[in-house]
Amino acid sequence: MNQERFEQAVRAYWDVRTKQQQRQQDAGKTDAGLRGAVTGGAQMDALAGLVEETFIDAGFSAETIYRATSVELPGYYRPEKKWDLVVIHEDQLAAAIEFKSQVGPSFGNNFNNRTEEAIGSASDIWVAYREGLFGDTRPWLGYLFLLEEHPKSTKPVAVREPLFDVEEIFAGASYKNRYEILCRRLVLERLYDAACFVTSSADPESSIHEPATDLSFANFVSQIRGRAAQLLVSQ
Repeated sequence: MNQERFEQAVRAYWDVRTKQQQRQQDAGKTDAGLRGAVTGGAQMDALAGLVEETFIDAGFSAETIYRATSVELPGYYRPEKKWDLVVIHEDQLAAAIEFKSQVGPSFGNNFNNRTEEAIGSASDIWVAYREGLFGDTRPWLGYLFLLEEHPKSTKPVAVREPLFDVEEIFAGASYKNRYEILCRRLVLERLYDAACFVTSSADPESSIHEPATDLSFANFVSQIRGRAAQLLVSQ
């Protein structure tokens, strides 16, 4: 999977978002604006398509990969949750992936929401796996996050410490830094098997950034291929 195609998929996120927002504005919808671009959905389709292609190239049948439909997986704390991409192998859950993004200006509240979502979704599915809802094979979980490069996402953010000190790593960290820490720790704590973190802006001339090698798309793809090797090598 070459870097150019990955960057094209990131650009597609902004193209789809802009077109959805414009259609809603033209139609006079009440949620036009930033919310209008969010409620349209499909912004991450190009990135999800690349990941799906990676699974197919690694040896999984296209018929075993689900996007948009049939992506509800049972949970432990709730009946089910929709994931963005689900892979089945021999009637067991091989992989499940979340594709998330955040665009300004409300980075603070949304950071906390995204953090809780990521931790909660993974925790729920791991307990469901423990309870035997997906078969004997340990599922592979992936998390891909796209953040807008914006003055409010890249400047240092103050922390509140009324009772206890926060970890030093968060002192003076921007929301971009915080998301990098989140993605890395999601993997370190084995809530997800791999994470990808990318930042960009709607400006087509701007650069696309992958702040950390261990959270790069190339590494994400490598982890998927490793998962395929575990399950398919004996076939």
